[in-house]
Amino acid sequence: MKHEWKKQEKEIYGVKKPCVLDIPIQKYIILSGSGNPNDEIFSDKVAALFSVAYKIKMAYKAAVPKNNEITDYTVYPLEGIWSMDSEKEYLVKEELQYRIMIRQPDFISREMFDHALETVKARKNILYLTDISFETICDGRCIQILHKGAFDDEPASFEIMDGYCMEHGYKRMGKEHREIYLNHANRTDKANLKTILRYKVTDTEKQQHSIIKTKGK
Repeated sequence: MKHEWKKQEKEIYGVKKPCVLDIPIQKYIILSGSGNPNDEIFSDKVAALFSVAYKIKMAYKAAVPKNNEITDYTVYPLEGIWSMDSEKEYLVKEELQYRIMIRQPDFISREMFDHALETVKARKNILYLTDISFETICDGRCIQILHKGAFDDEPASFEIMDGYCMEHGYKRMGKEHREIYLNHANRTDKANLKTILRYKVTDTEKQQHSIIKTKGK
């Protein structure tokens, strides 16, 4: 069987309207950086990540027994965790801090990553390979929504998320947020871009009271 995240993980990647969900621990290959995502350095880092992600996939497919439950998988989409050091209320792209990443299936190990990384290093002259790390991240309780359109129009979707939190008794944690890019920005018209926006939340006293009341029924 081939694991396809679009079909088999719809609760995470099939989101449309704002919803709150608990994201479990997930494995990623990661590159960190700062600055404008429109700069060439950002594109080079994305290319480095995908070169390793596809090598991991190909190595797994070649080595896994044919009778294994999962014999292949679709490479996960690019994701990014974004924040800004300054306290400015408006976005300054040159001051952005980011960690871009590609999720790995649960059955991919650090040893598989290490082997794939060394293979890519030996065969290809690609920048930033030595900076890629293999990590686990648990986002925990989050709100997310599907944003359709240009990245510069994301504030409208964040307003919807903020309103949902206020109405349902959730409070945003921190200033950073996650973006999951469901299509390729360089190959897709801006109006057709699809990006999942996500940030961490915690229950307010209003939400906790609602949970206690529901349990008591």
